[in-house]
Amino acid sequence: MSAQELLTVTAQDGSAVGHDPKLSPEGLLHCYRTMLTVRAFDDVCLKLQRSGRIGFSIPNKGVEACQVGAASALEKTDWIFPSYRDFGMALYHGVTPTEMMHNMFGNDRDTARGRQMPVHFSFDKPIRFVSISSPLGTQIPQAVGAAYAMKLRGEKHVALASFGDGSTSTLGFHSGLNFAGVWKAPVVFLCQNNGYAISCPTDEQTASETFAIKAKAYGMPGVRVDGNDLLAMRQVTAEAVARARRGDGPTLIEAVTFRMGGHSTSDDPTRYVPKELVESWAKKDPVARFERFLEKQKLWTKEQGEALYAAAVEQVTAAVKEAENTPPPKLESIFTDVYATVPQHLRRQGQAAFELAARKGDAGAGDGKFPL
Repeated sequence: MSAQELLTVTAQDGSAVGHDPKLSPEGLLHCYRTMLTVRAFDDVCLKLQRSGRIGFSIPNKGVEACQVGAASALEKTDWIFPSYRDFGMALYHGVTPTEMMHNMFGNDRDTARGRQMPVHFSFDKPIRFVSISSPLGTQIPQAVGAAYAMKLRGEKHVALASFGDGSTSTLGFHSGLNFAGVWKAPVVFLCQNNGYAISCPTDEQTASETFAIKAKAYGMPGVRVDGNDLLAMRQVTAEAVARARRGDGPTLIEAVTFRMGGHSTSDDPTRYVPKELVESWAKKDPVARFERFLEKQKLWTKEQGEALYAAAVEQVTAAVKEAENTPPPKLESIFTDVYATVPQHLRRQGQAAFELAARKGDAGAGDGKFPL
C-alpha cells in the first residue's frame, strides 16, 4: 500500500487473479445487490425531486463501490460517521430503503422527525450510523472523539469517518487527523476523491501530490486505492480496520473515483465537468466492473442482473409509496427530544404555537391545548 501508487485488485475485464475477497458467493452477491439498490434509490429520488415530491437528493452514481466495499469490512458493532454520499453503507448493513425514504419525505417515521434535510440519515441499528451533517468535515473530529472513547473504555470497536475531497480543506480534517495520530485512536479516515468539491476540481483544492500523502504529517499510513474497484476498497479498508482494532492507530485512505452526476439535484455538472471526462469515467463504471468479476465467478448473467435491478426498483418504489402515505410529524414534535422534562419557557412557547395553529385551522392543533 502506498500514498502515491494506486492499488487495484480487479482489472477492467473483471479478472482478479490470485485475490481472495474473503467473501462467500452470497456475500459477493449481497455487495452487488446493495450497489444496485443504491443506483435504484438514486434514480427514483431524482424523479421524485424533479416532480416536486421531495425537495432534495444527492447522486451516488459512480461511487457505489467506495461505499459498499468499505462497509463490507466493518462489523455491526462499529461506528460509521458518514458523508451525505454514503447511501450504500447503510443499505449494506441492513437499513431498508423504506427507512431511508421516510427521511427523504421528512415524515413522522423519519428518525430525525423532519428536522433534517432529505439525505441526512441517522440509524442506531442494525449498525451505528451517525447523523449526516451538511457542513463539511464536522464528522471527522466527531469520529475521532468517539474512537478515543472506545479506546479508553477498552472496547474493540472502530469508527469509520467518510468524507469527500472538499472536506480535506476544513479545520475538522486537520484537527481530527492530528488528534487521531497523537492518541492512536481506532479510526479509519476514508476520503472519497470524486474529482470535484461541488464545482471545484482537485487541482484547485490542494497542491499536494495526492490526498493520501497528507497522512504522513499526522503520523499515520496513507493509502491510495482505486475507488471503482469494490474488492480493492474492501481490502484496504479491512487492513485499516484490523490495524485500528489491534491498537496501532488510524489510517487515511484516498479512494480515487468519480461522481457521474451532479453534486446534488440542485446542481448542473455540465457547467463545469468536461463531457470527455464523464465519458472516460463511464467506461470505468464500478457496477459494470463488478458484474464482469461476478460473471467470471459464474455468479452473474445479464438476465440475472436485469432481474435484480428490477427487483431493487420495485423495492424502492414500494418504499416511496409507504413513506409518501405516512403523515408528517405531529406539531408537538417541535418540542420533543430536547429536554427529558419540558421546562416552563418551552411549555409557554408550545402553548402559544398550538393556540396559533388552532386559530389558523390546523387540524394537528386539536383543541389548541399543548399536549406535553
